[in-house]
Amino acid sequence: MGAGQSRSSNVLVVPQASQALDQLKYEVAQELGIQIPQDGYYGYMASRDTGAIGGHITRRLVEIAEQQLSGQSK
Repeated sequence: MGAGQSRSSNVLVVPQASQALDQLKYEVAQELGIQIPQDGYYGYMASRDTGAIGGHITRRLVEIAEQQLSGQSK
């Protein structure tokens, strides 16, 4: 019963989260000077580049979470 409820509530959040992550992906790629394929196919990109984007996104998400947590504790 509980799992079904959480699934339905997650559906509402996913589009916004996905959109935010996409935005972050493009910002990070731009900072690194990496061109993201217009058609969305990453098969031709170097794994080093896609890994760099993923690593920077993870760092950014951790920073955001730390800022939010520190803001809540005050």
